[in-house]
Amino acid sequence: MEKRARIASVDIMRGLTLLLMLFVNDLNMKVAPAWLGHMKADYDGMGLADWVFPGFLFIVGMAIPFAISGRIKKNKPVSGILLHIAIRTVSLLIIGVLMLNSGRVNPETTGIDRNLWALLMYISVFLVWNDYPEGKHKLLFMIMRAAGIATLIFLVIIFRSGTTENPGWMITGWWGILGLIGWGYLAASMIYVAFRDSVVWTAVAVIFFLVINILDQSGVLGFLDPLRPTLGILIQGNVPLIVLTGMLAGVLIRKMKESENMKILLMLITLGAVSLAMGFFLRKWFIISKIMATPSWGMICSGISFLVFAAIYWLADVRGLTGWAGFVRPAGKHSLTTYLAPDILYHAIWMSAISVLFYKQSSEPVVVIIGSIAWALLMAGLTAILARMNIKLKL
Repeated sequence: MEKRARIASVDIMRGLTLLLMLFVNDLNMKVAPAWLGHMKADYDGMGLADWVFPGFLFIVGMAIPFAISGRIKKNKPVSGILLHIAIRTVSLLIIGVLMLNSGRVNPETTGIDRNLWALLMYISVFLVWNDYPEGKHKLLFMIMRAAGIATLIFLVIIFRSGTTENPGWMITGWWGILGLIGWGYLAASMIYVAFRDSVVWTAVAVIFFLVINILDQSGVLGFLDPLRPTLGILIQGNVPLIVLTGMLAGVLIRKMKESENMKILLMLITLGAVSLAMGFFLRKWFIISKIMATPSWGMICSGISFLVFAAIYWLADVRGLTGWAGFVRPAGKHSLTTYLAPDILYHAIWMSAISVLFYKQSSEPVVVIIGSIAWALLMAGLTAILARMNIKLKL
């Protein structure tokens, strides 16, 4: 059976989750309603912000079958596909760790202002990982990429955290947001390369990481502690679990004909209901907590993602109504640019001490919320403008 091409709903949902991510990341949670933000680690529940990142992880997994199958269709060798997966994973881990440590810079021991260090780091990331156009300026682009690499090496060498008496260096910690995506992408991509469009084996992988997540939360996997500094995200199981639930949806959709839209919708809704039921069932033993990465939280988030995607799929791919999402599709198509470009502006604004983000100082929740909505929309627009200028990150 001929496999379907990549579907519009993937970019639309990715764009919407990124827009929400920009919104919740910008909010002043001292003023905004608590339900918009993250709940505390020991709180049994979740706010809007607690779903946004797993919603993005879900769509990362959903895109994997379409992306890798496209390479297979072009007769790319397995070794080349594995190399691509490795490079993409390492790139995400590197950027994630750099972002994680940008807030740990000690200006005195590093010899550079914290915001300037971060600003140079983000600019260098764009220089290194930008998707440069083909053409006569190839040498210039090589020089720009080399300059970015040299600057990143310099910033890593001079980096110091801690205090003057007890300085520290970079840590991997929890790997940062992009690092988490990198580990989840690696696990799911390797499973897809091994089993391709096998629904059974993809479902087995989902169950495997759910069990791993449950065992880890139960304290059974303590014997793996020596491996946690490096492989902790895989041992914890939660991030791969969420990515794989998205990949399961992608595999199922790829195996269906475009005329079977009602079956696809029924499948997505059923998986959403089952995931939600499983999440609330697991709540008897594990609280719903993003910070603790509990299996109950993971399954509930995947359930929500199945249902949200079903709604978007019905609008965009069944009804053909995509015009309403035109403003987010560039953000979804160039997701890494959308996520990182605002940080350049943040650090530039903080360095200038100009009150551009004045709405954050308001004591009125409505002003804070409207301001952050405007910021998110502007950043989505900025991504579209940068893309036209051939400034777009690609891993």
